[in-house]
Amino acid sequence: MRPGGAMPPRYRVAGVALAALVAAWLGSPTRADAQAFTPPKGVGSVTLAWQYIHNLGHRFSDGYYRQDGESTTTSVLVDLEYAPIDRLSITLGIPYVFARYDGPGPPFADLPNDTCFCWSSSFGDFGASARYRFGGETWAVTPVLRLGQPSHDYPYRGEAVVGKQLSEVQLGAFGALRLVEHLPHATVQAGYTYAFVERPLDDIPIDRSNVFVDFGYAVNRSLYLRGGWLWQHTHGGLRFGSPTGNPFPFPGEFSRFEQLAEVDRLLHVEVMQFAVGSSLSLGSVDLFASYTKYFWGRDAHNSRVFGLGATWYFGLPQ
Repeated sequence: MRPGGAMPPRYRVAGVALAALVAAWLGSPTRADAQAFTPPKGVGSVTLAWQYIHNLGHRFSDGYYRQDGESTTTSVLVDLEYAPIDRLSITLGIPYVFARYDGPGPPFADLPNDTCFCWSSSFGDFGASARYRFGGETWAVTPVLRLGQPSHDYPYRGEAVVGKQLSEVQLGAFGALRLVEHLPHATVQAGYTYAFVERPLDDIPIDRSNVFVDFGYAVNRSLYLRGGWLWQHTHGGLRFGSPTGNPFPFPGEFSRFEQLAEVDRLLHVEVMQFAVGSSLSLGSVDLFASYTKYFWGRDAHNSRVFGLGATWYFGLPQ
C-alpha cells in the first residue's frame, strides 16, 4: 500500500481506461473489469465516464476503404465495482447512449432514424461481470465472466442506434505480470474472451473472440500511462464484399433487405486497434483519458474513440 492509503496502480480501475476495451467491441465506454489484478476486500469504486466514437466510414471485405456512411455515438457510463472478499470483484454498469447517422451519402438500409440525420438516445445494455484472481503481488491469472442484457426494447435497425439489442455471455481470462526485476514500475497485461451472442437471425451466428495486450508504466506515485493492442474476430456473420469485386461485389452476402437493415449486427467483423491511455491519482479519486484508433480491419467501421472519466474509491484503508 502506498503512503496516504492510495492503492497501487495495479489495482486502480482508471488505469484500464485505455481498455476502452473497448468501446468498439463491448458497447460500454470504459471497462472496470478489463484487468487481471483485483481490489482488496471491502474496496469499491464508482466510475462516471464519457465516450465519443466517430465512425469515419467502412472497410469492405478486402480492406477497401470508403469514407461514407459516417456515424457518431457518444455515451455516458455509470459503473460500480466492489470486492466482497479478497481476489473476487463484481462489476455492474449501464450507459446512456446518443447516436446519429452523419452521411454524407444515403444509409445502406434507408431507414427513417438514419435519413433524418438526427440524434436518437436511450439507455443501452446492462453489463455485469465477476473476476476471481489467482496469483500474488507481482503476477495474476484471472478468469472472468461477463453478462450483457438489453435494458429495454430499443430500436436496433440502422446506423443511428444505441445498441445491438442482443444478449450475450462472455467467458475468458486475463493475465498480468509486474516487471519487478527489469522495470519495477511497469506492468504487462493480456486477455482473451469468447462471447456467446444471441443470434440476430436464426441462420446467422455472430459469436466473437476478443484479445488485448497492453503495457502500463507508473511514471510516479500519481501518473500512470498505458499503450495497447486490441483484436476482434467474429465467428460467423456476413461479409460485405467490395466495390472492387474482391472477393465478390457489394453487397456481398447480404441478400435480403432484413439483413441490410441489421448490417451492424450481422457483419463478419475482423478488426485491430491501437489504444493509449493515462490516469492521474488524486487520493481517493482517479481522473483518466483514453484514445483508441482503427489500425486494420475487414467488414468493419474505420473508427476512433475518445474517453474521459473519473473513478471515486470507497473502503480504502486509512
